[in-house]
Parts: sequence; structure tokens; C-alpha cells
Amino acid sequence: MELFDQQKNTRRSESYIKSSPLAERVRPKTIDEFVGQRHLLGEHKPLRVLIEQDEVPSMIFWGPPGCGKTTLARIIANHTKADFFQLNAVSSGVQEVRKVIERAETNRSRLNKKTILFIDEIHRFNKAQQDALLHSVEDGIIILIGATTENPSFEVISPLLSRCLVYVLEPLDAAELNGILDRAIAHDAVLKPLKIQVCNKERELLMLLASGDARIVLNGLETAIRMVKPNKQSERTVTVQAIEAAFQRRYVKYDKGGEEHYNIISAFIKSMRGCDPDGAVYWLARMLEGGEDPKFIARRMIVLASEDIGNADPFALPLATNCFTAVDYVGMPEARIILSQTATYLASAPKSNSAYVAIEESIADVKNHQNAEVPLHLRNAPTKLMKDLDYGKDYKHGHSYEKHFTEQQYLPDNLKDKIYYKPTDQGTEKLIHERLNQWWRKKQR
Repeated sequence: MELFDQQKNTRRSESYIKSSPLAERVRPKTIDEFVGQRHLLGEHKPLRVLIEQDEVPSMIFWGPPGCGKTTLARIIANHTKADFFQLNAVSSGVQEVRKVIERAETNRSRLNKKTILFIDEIHRFNKAQQDALLHSVEDGIIILIGATTENPSFEVISPLLSRCLVYVLEPLDAAELNGILDRAIAHDAVLKPLKIQVCNKERELLMLLASGDARIVLNGLETAIRMVKPNKQSERTVTVQAIEAAFQRRYVKYDKGGEEHYNIISAFIKSMRGCDPDGAVYWLARMLEGGEDPKFIARRMIVLASEDIGNADPFALPLATNCFTAVDYVGMPEARIILSQTATYLASAPKSNSAYVAIEESIADVKNHQNAEVPLHLRNAPTKLMKDLDYGKDYKHGHSYEKHFTEQQYLPDNLKDKIYYKPTDQGTEKLIHERLNQWWRKKQR
């Protein structure tokens, strides 16, 4: 009988029975199961205490998609003794809100019972719809919980905002997302019999594509699993290819039939990078004689002007850009002269790839620290709520200081000592190098 049940479960899993999406099936039901937002839900944190004591006030959850706003509202529904109603601002309007309010008035007057109204995507309610909530929230007839991905200072009317606490939810980091992933694989009734394996490389790709959104991680995993077959041990190993297919992400490859074409453009670029105007003009001639599109050549020189010359000669980029415009205006055969002038100039210019290295290192850190927060003193604070959250506090305005400069932190806290741009001593970049070291005494390059 036990074997029969296992086979039955496996067949149901293999066919991916029509059920809720994985993200819905593994949604936490208690505070202890909830992942993330430790600043709100850790031991003895205010929101956790309010939930456990069933003393939840009207409030707004502000945070990015997939960080747990709806899940947290449902956990409150599970813990509270109140009547709980959920509306989505996209599909609901004033009529639905009024029905809940009528029920709430009955609950309070006859049953001495509280009513919680959860409105998902509350920023999609217009002013009139939000106005319909004011009186009931003010009098405590309903306890409003709104969820929004948008800044409530701009999207929620001031009278309603003043009657609610605002809790800022943070995007989930890689460790938290991996924990959610492991829990889904180990406990979901559909996935558990499939013996899913997700290795580090594949996890990293999932985290990158999800950008802190747990829902994307889970739904992407579920789709990827459908694209892999079990091995001899009945295990399913999720591959990079399956994840790319699930997210419809593809890598574009060159046509191998055009190998010589790419060999010659490579030689042209490397000649300019290597400061050889003779090699550059020779390979330029080979391409033009072979019928290459002159605008393709000009575009490649624009890239080289930034990637390999950069601030060693800041004139290189506008020259290359003007070259493209002139080639487009003039056309062949005269365009060959413009291309030659630009190619020989770029080949003879001082070289620096510091700008290229800076952006590559920055992108690597963005991928590894996807959710690094903007320091509070750098944030914009056009509203009272944002000022109350210390947005813009202690920012030093450069023009208020001698020589229009003062040292302060511009990177996230976990990257504050990083140096990405390291100018060389080539050409104009030498002056930039000296200037930066003079300004940033504690951060020498």
C-alpha cells in the first residue's frame, strides 16, 4: 500500500497536476516560517509583538515585489482574532470597500469584533477610492493594511497616510532566497518526490535573474524543473540551460560561416589598441575592399574610443562619434578617408582602459551585492515621510565647501572602501589621477 501511494504521488508530480503555483503552495503561514524582514519580525521587534498580541494598527507595507508583503498580511490573518478581508486594488473599487465597511460596522456594534481589510497594490486606488477609506480608518471601524511597491508619499493620499504606520520591507538577499528555495524543494508535495538538485552555479543564476524577488525564484525554478528529465537515479538536476529557457534568456552567437569577417575586425581593433596605425589602416583597407559596411567599422571605433582610450584622450570618443555621423552623411568611396583619419588617430592616441575596468568591476559587485542599499544621506527626501525616515539627513552639499568639495561616503556601506576607477598616468588621465588623489586624501588611487 505504501509503495502504491509513492507511485501515485510520483505520477501526480510527473504530470504537474493543476494546482496553485509553487510560490503559493509554499507560502509561509506563521511568523517563524517567514523569511526576511528581521528588522520588523525578529524577536521582540515591534511588528512581531503587535501581531502576536493581536494589536495590529492600520499600516502600509512598502517594499519591492516578492519581499513578503502579501505573505505577511496573510500571517496576520492567521494570527488575528479579527474578521479578515482581502482586496486587490486592480480589480476592486469603492463598492467592494463599502461592503467590507458595512460588515465591519456590524462586527463592531453587534459582535464586538475587529475587522482587518488588506488591500494589495493600494497605490492603484485613485483619490476617490482612498477617500472612501478615511472615515472608517479614522474611527477604527476597520484596520487597514495596504501593500505597495511605490513610494506611499506619492501614491497614498496624505490624510490616509497620516492614519497609518509605514513599514519599509527590504528586498531578500541571496542567503534568504536560497533558504526559501531549499524549503520548497524539501517540503513541497509536488517537488519533494522528484528529488530536485540545484547546484551553486544554477542557484547564482536564479538569484541574479530574480533580483531579490522570492516569487520569481520559485516560479522560475518550477518552470525550469519541467524542462529537465530524471537521470538513472530518478533525480532531476536543474541546469543553466533549463533556467535560461524558463526565463526566456538566450545568448546570441556569431554565425560561424563569417569567421574571416570577425578575424579581420578583431585584427583591426587590436591594432588600434596596440598603438599601431599602420596595422589599423591595413585591416581597414581589407574590410573596405571586402565590401564591409563602413558604418559597422565606425561603430566599432566608437566602442574602442571608450574601452581602450577613455580619459587618456577624452577627445577620442566625440571624434569617433562624429566619424560615424560623417560616414553616414558622405558614404563610400569618400567615407574611406574619414575612417582612415579616425582609425590612425585612435591608434596613435594614449591608451587607458580604466573606465572599462571600473564599470566591469562595478557590475560584478552589483551582481554579488544585488540589494546594497543607498545610504540614507544620499536619498532624496521631497516628502515628510521620507524626512522622518532620515532620507537626506547629514548630506554635505559640495558647493558649500572650499574648492566645491568635501569628503563623504557615496557608496553603499558594504562597499564604502571600494575603488573602481583607477586612472593611469597616460595623457589627460594623468591630470585626473592627480586631481582625485588631491581631493580624496583618505582614498588614494
